[in-house]
Amino acid sequence: MKQLLSSLSYFSIFFAPFIFPFLVWVLSDNAYIARHARHALLSHLIPVIAAIPLIYLMFTAEVLGSVIMYLILFGLIYFLTFVYNVLKGVQVLREYV
Repeated sequence: MKQLLSSLSYFSIFFAPFIFPFLVWVLSDNAYIARHARHALLSHLIPVIAAIPLIYLMFTAEVLGSVIMYLILFGLIYFLTFVYNVLKGVQVLREYV
């Protein structure tokens, strides 16, 4: 059961990226589940943190190329974070087998 909840924390990027890992982290009394839920929550927050400079750049940039390059970088960060969460969710599920 602990692998399932831990894995769902990572897979929640599909259905509730912040709410589910946060609730699992706060409500869990198991250290294993809480650790994975905390890591999942932090990995879900990475794209949000990366979007802050993007929003700032959109309003202050004088060169459109810098905004476009940061959009590409943001897309890469989001994609890699998404892949990380899926792979980590599968890895945690496979610990059960």
